[in-house]
Amino acid sequence: MYVLGIETSCDETSIAVTSDNKILANSVSSSVHLHRDFGGVIPEIASRYHVEYINHVLKKALTGSGIGLNKIDLIAVTTRPGLMGSLLVGAAMAEALSLAGNIPLMSIDHIHAHLYAGFMKNGASIKSKAGRGKPDLRFPFVGLVVSGGHTSLFTVNGVDDYKLLGRTFDDAAGEAFDKVAKLLNLGYPGGPEIEKRASGCKVNKKIFPGRSSSEDLNFSFSGLKTSVLYYVRNRLRDKHILSGDKNKPDQIARLTNNLGHKEINDIAASFQEAVTEILTEKAIAACQREGMRRLALGGGVSANTQLRKKLSARTVQNGIRLYLPQKRLCLDNAAMVAGLGAALYKKGRRCGL
Repeated sequence: MYVLGIETSCDETSIAVTSDNKILANSVSSSVHLHRDFGGVIPEIASRYHVEYINHVLKKALTGSGIGLNKIDLIAVTTRPGLMGSLLVGAAMAEALSLAGNIPLMSIDHIHAHLYAGFMKNGASIKSKAGRGKPDLRFPFVGLVVSGGHTSLFTVNGVDDYKLLGRTFDDAAGEAFDKVAKLLNLGYPGGPEIEKRASGCKVNKKIFPGRSSSEDLNFSFSGLKTSVLYYVRNRLRDKHILSGDKNKPDQIARLTNNLGHKEINDIAASFQEAVTEILTEKAIAACQREGMRRLALGGGVSANTQLRKKLSARTVQNGIRLYLPQKRLCLDNAAMVAGLGAALYKKGRRCGL
């Protein structure tokens, strides 16, 4: 079965062609460069970018796969969650192709698709020494989706059976990375910038000691983000660069460079350590509570090297197999959407727009 996947939930325009979980082509065009000056995604800019580039991305995917539209058996498109204007562009493309070619159409949940990335052939990277061999990911497992808009834990019992165990009540992990990077004047997107600046730097766990309990599988990163704000503010006051008690974040951010390159890097490293520790502890706690020996990750933050190392070590200690998507499949992409669409269709699900 040849499946055409379409993903336009945020700022990546992606179209893929897959067959039996094998990626034949996965074309992605990102508008992230248009959002850097704003420190975050601007929905109107993102949707207009999709309109401008989606036909080019489609052509590239079909050419790269060597599969013509007349051979496509199924179209899978992300319809939730995401930016409404962006989702509409992908949905319109999918419906037009479906109607023109009389091709079945599947509506896909973007978050569930992230967890399906581990099933894609040539797309999964198994990082665990628990047990021998490297078997493919199979159900059931605990899934952690961690991205700019979502941080959620699931028990995944089947391709259409997800039980929510915990989620963020405020900022998602990726959103916290972006906001702290903005405070430290590191640019956007924040995750890669913080990871780059944190590499090889000193981690001071005392300056951001707050950790949420692993007994509660929900997440909260707002307090940690505020701790970084207060720490930077106090350091600027210590250096007599800032005065007053009611300084706004934007005012503090404009002065952060006065702390010096090394100190900013150490703050970035300490913040990254705190976030990855929270994610790791809760993921391990979820596996233990659910009696699972398989853990799969998905979402943009799952590309973070520190998180991958920390989870790899902790899963080995606890006899859990860890399934990490290749970094190219951590970000929003249509291959995971196509793969999930095919799996649902083969199981008898029919869910058009």
